[in-house]
Amino acid sequence: MLPCPFLQIIVTGCIMCCVANILTQEAGIIDLQVIQAALLHDTVEDTDTTYEELVTEFGKDVADLVMEVTDDKSLPKEERKKQQIVHSSVTSHKAKLVKLADKLYNLRDLKRATPRGWTEDRVYEYFQWAADVVRGMRGTNKALEDSLNVLFEERNISFL
Repeated sequence: MLPCPFLQIIVTGCIMCCVANILTQEAGIIDLQVIQAALLHDTVEDTDTTYEELVTEFGKDVADLVMEVTDDKSLPKEERKKQQIVHSSVTSHKAKLVKLADKLYNLRDLKRATPRGWTEDRVYEYFQWAADVVRGMRGTNKALEDSLNVLFEERNISFL
């Protein structure tokens, strides 16, 4: 978290826009619900926004899609990471698109700038975990998967 809530909202908004941009510009996705969910994908996790508010503002289908890609913050971090691996293969096609674009954005960002305090081993472990998540979504979108595969191959990680 950034020290200023206003800055956190701006940075989070930029990330969400990047995920939507990856979907539209790189994956060719034009489905409005998917784009809306990409823009909102971290809203419930990172703000006080509720499912009910999403339903009111964006409709049940978009709210359901956002919830499908939302981690349960009441669980410990390691359990949330395990749940992403377990659920990646059984989520809807639309949710998989959002998740793939989000993972692609996160991995590109991690490649560009390692967070303070992260060792090379921790970065590798994150890439390995992301590959485990992505593996369950194979066959969703070739463009996204090809881009992810390039990043994994750079670290000698197989996701196929």
